[in-house]
Amino acid sequence: MEIDKIIHEPTRLRIMMILAGLEQADFTFLVTTLSLTRGNLSRHIEKLESAGYLKVKKSFKDRVPNTSYQLTQKGSKALAQYWETLDAVRQSGRPG
Repeated sequence: MEIDKIIHEPTRLRIMMILAGLEQADFTFLVTTLSLTRGNLSRHIEKLESAGYLKVKKSFKDRVPNTSYQLTQKGSKALAQYWETLDAVRQSGRPG
C-alpha cells in the first residue's frame, strides 16, 4: 500500500482534483484558481506531465498562445488509486 508521491504533494493534488472535475483548464485559470506563481505552477505541471498524468494542449485564441491541460486516462486511474490507497491507510489505523 504505497501512496503516489507525485499526487500526494498538496499543490499537485489540487491540480489533479480541479482537472478531474473539468474537461480541461488553461494555464491562466489554474494560476488564478490556485494562487500560484507562473513558475511554481509550471514546475508542478511538468512533474504531472512527465508522470503521464496530464495531457498538454497548445493552441491559439485570437492569435494569443494558449496552453490547456486535461487528465489522461492514466491520470484519472492514478487519482482513483490514490484515494483508494488513502482510504486503506485510514482504515488500517482504526481499532478493529
